[in-house]
Amino acid sequence: MTRIIALTNQKGGVGKTTTAVNLAAGLAGLKKRVLLVDLDPQGHATMGSGIDKHTLEQGSVLDVLLGERRAEEVMVFAPAAGYTVLPGNGDLTAAEVDLLERDGRERCLDTALGAVADQFDVILIDCPPSLNMLTVNALTASHGVLIPLQCEFYALEGLSALLDTVEQIRDSVNPDLEVYGIVRTMFDNRNSLTRDVSKQLSDYFGDVLLKTVIPRNVRVAEAPSHGLPVTSYARLSRGSHAYRVLAKELSRRLSL
Repeated sequence: MTRIIALTNQKGGVGKTTTAVNLAAGLAGLKKRVLLVDLDPQGHATMGSGIDKHTLEQGSVLDVLLGERRAEEVMVFAPAAGYTVLPGNGDLTAAEVDLLERDGRERCLDTALGAVADQFDVILIDCPPSLNMLTVNALTASHGVLIPLQCEFYALEGLSALLDTVEQIRDSVNPDLEVYGIVRTMFDNRNSLTRDVSKQLSDYFGDVLLKTVIPRNVRVAEAPSHGLPVTSYARLSRGSHAYRVLAKELSRRLSL
């Protein structure tokens, strides 16, 4: 069965897109057929996969959401990364208004992905850093949620709000939605606050907290400017190793 996973956090700057790109590459490295859906108007997952978001002649995920093109027509294979991308860009800012006018608006992505899901083992959705109709579409289409989280002061408060949102989606449109895990990103073990928040997460969430920790690493930060996942840009770096380990852990956890 294809697993559809939304990577989401309503707080920006937590390494959500970085995790989406590098987890996709890590899973592709395990010989999984991976589709990365860029649902963030910033288009960073598209650019970080080596695809120019400004020249999407075949269309973008917005065209797919609005039913103007099929996902198969818009998907692009990213050879350096090893996975397929359903690209997004700033055009997605128009989606909020356009989707609100449609019947079944929360299921547009679910319908579109249903036509191509059997071509992939895993579909990862990079959500916008806010709760809007794009995020609702992602959560409606997904089997589970992966939450990238930076261990900082406001982390637990933001996480609580996100879990409330997941519960609301369960109650309304997707009763089978699960939380697949929480992954700690930009982790600096030398920082006492980081260690304290990490312990709180472990105490409260138990096995929901993934064992793999993504360190703060300069190679991870550099990779997007080269249009590559860190697993391709700096394969021997600490960041690359961590994302490959994360891919293995998630693959075992979900029996991918």
